[in-house]
Amino acid sequence: MKKLIATVLMAAMLLTGLVSCSNSNDNQDGSISGEITVISREEGSGTRDAFVELFEIEEIYEVAEITEKTSVMLTSVAGNKRAIGYVSLGSISDEVKVLAVDGVNATAENVKNGTYKVSRNFNLAYKENGLSEVAKDFLKFVLSEEGQKIVEEEGYISVDTNEKYKASGLSGKISLAGSTSVGPVAEVLLEAYCELNPGVEFDVQQTGSSAGMTSTIEGACDIGMASRNLKDSEKETLTSATIAVDGIAVVVNVENTVEALTSEQIKNIFTGEITDWSEIVE
Repeated sequence: MKKLIATVLMAAMLLTGLVSCSNSNDNQDGSISGEITVISREEGSGTRDAFVELFEIEEIYEVAEITEKTSVMLTSVAGNKRAIGYVSLGSISDEVKVLAVDGVNATAENVKNGTYKVSRNFNLAYKENGLSEVAKDFLKFVLSEEGQKIVEEEGYISVDTNEKYKASGLSGKISLAGSTSVGPVAEVLLEAYCELNPGVEFDVQQTGSSAGMTSTIEGACDIGMASRNLKDSEKETLTSATIAVDGIAVVVNVENTVEALTSEQIKNIFTGEITDWSEIVE
């Protein structure tokens, strides 16, 4: 009986080892293979809208994992060796690897010189007639030389300006809602603005671009944040100002051996035409 139990246990251990080896799915040369885990942002995300437009994707792969925040996207990719996703260039961290696209590295410099094509505008939208004086003054600061210097320091591409900002001394509260990509740089800009104007308080809700536009239209916030261009229906009510240009970075796990993809490969991965890393030929 003991011999039988030992035999069964040994067989189970061998089977576990075989399953473990088969699940590793890496090639003998160390290159990655195995099923690709596609991770995408939710519908209504400005980053998703820009991403699918830039890569001419009609519909995201139906089995893709969906996340509603940039931070969750980064964590998900960092925790899955075979995952691929996309985030704002200004949001990348050392926990993921950024892929070159069509042979061009995703850097702020390459977005600015036009060689890295995967880019979009960061916009602030508002009702022009109903904007408070303090909110107008904040927009003036954002689009000034001082504000655009902060944009560059945060890793984004600034917009051209010759305006200088002088503290207004206004007081009040400014509320923003919208894009989780625009949110972090907007908070830094607001903090700098409030240092110059100590009587001002602010609130930022990172709810997604479409939700931010809806909140602004309905009057729930002063300014909406969008990491895409406004839709025609939104333009009927809102005015927008481009405050920065941002690249969209395609990211994978740091253990992934792939260093670059073509636009066609990215499109095919996110539509389900390519489903295994072994199909990628660099």
